[in-house]
Amino acid sequence: MGQGINDKVAIIGMGCTKFGEHWDKGSEDLIVEAFTEALGDAGIEKKDIQAAWYGSCYDEFNVGKSALPLSRTLKLPFIPVTRVENLCASGSEALRGAVYGVASGAYDIALALGAEKLKDTGYGGLPEINMSYGTKNRVIFPSISAPGVFAMMANRYFSKYGMTIEEGKRVLAKISVNSHRNGAKNPKAHLQRIITEEDVLKAPIIASPLGLFDCCGVSDGAAAAIVCRADMAKDFRPDPVLIKALQIAISSGEELGYTKWDGTYVEATGRTAVRAYEEAGIKNPREEISMMEVHDCFSITELVTYEDLGISPRGKARNDIEDGFFTIEGRIPSQPDGGLKCFGHPIAASGLRMLYEMYQQLQGRAGERQIRDPKVGLTHNLGGFPQMNVVSLVIVGL
Repeated sequence: MGQGINDKVAIIGMGCTKFGEHWDKGSEDLIVEAFTEALGDAGIEKKDIQAAWYGSCYDEFNVGKSALPLSRTLKLPFIPVTRVENLCASGSEALRGAVYGVASGAYDIALALGAEKLKDTGYGGLPEINMSYGTKNRVIFPSISAPGVFAMMANRYFSKYGMTIEEGKRVLAKISVNSHRNGAKNPKAHLQRIITEEDVLKAPIIASPLGLFDCCGVSDGAAAAIVCRADMAKDFRPDPVLIKALQIAISSGEELGYTKWDGTYVEATGRTAVRAYEEAGIKNPREEISMMEVHDCFSITELVTYEDLGISPRGKARNDIEDGFFTIEGRIPSQPDGGLKCFGHPIAASGLRMLYEMYQQLQGRAGERQIRDPKVGLTHNLGGFPQMNVVSLVIVGL
């Protein structure tokens, strides 16, 4: 691996809208809201931003997938603005563009912003997805759904590690209960209600064994980050947050072609974690990571991610979950803001929303959710399916 970006770039301002069903707002409103907060937080003027990256998957503007929605909405003054899209990692991809642009020396200050108005698209929680790749040797995936493929992962995981369906569902219920407990304290979360394990276990089944409370919702939202050279960060604020690592990996789908992959883990997450820890100088993530925001599109995804990240041993995440290892009071609090479970998942906004929580936690500004003395935060995005996906990891610290 190359030299990396550890401590070369700092975050000096962030903004995040409330996530939810914003029927009275358009994408422009959400973009402006997130940007305005980030700009004020950084204490700079719009003219100070030298380049911007905009993440969006489903855009209501008919402008040919260009960056015009961001440039036009914010009236950016003829600076380079780039549109990026990389499934559920689109917000993290926007951040990568801004961070790499600054780390390269091309810019001193850059903006990353992700926004999505899913409710306006008619996007539902159970869309049938028909995908095909290639022309000569065409690969077709007919009529699959995200709940369906992650339900298969849950069943396979239960089977491999000797858990009955009932035992497995109760472990997953603890994950959802923890997220809702945290999200109830977050005014920007879409869902702010505490739930019980029994609520989870008795909820309608979406794709067995996953029930309603095992699945994240659909929402609208936007989040933004302003980054600059690390050596100038304290000119803007006394407590900038440093980027320790930023890694993205995309599976080629080769997992589907080999029987060695058994469906109980995400290969790309493990590979990305190795590179991210190396870049950040982390030797023992279980001891050195202070907190995490992981991609809990489904409760089983969160469980598997704990193992893929090397936090829990293979097959042992259950023990950590039952011991409260990932609660606010635990060793590595996970989903302190409520996660996708409470925010929903406006695709391109989620990665930056996760970072917003890590940023505020490190600065001691998380209110009732504040974690005691955090040093290093990690965010994780997973886009696609267990067997074909994009994964991003961002590690930040003071």
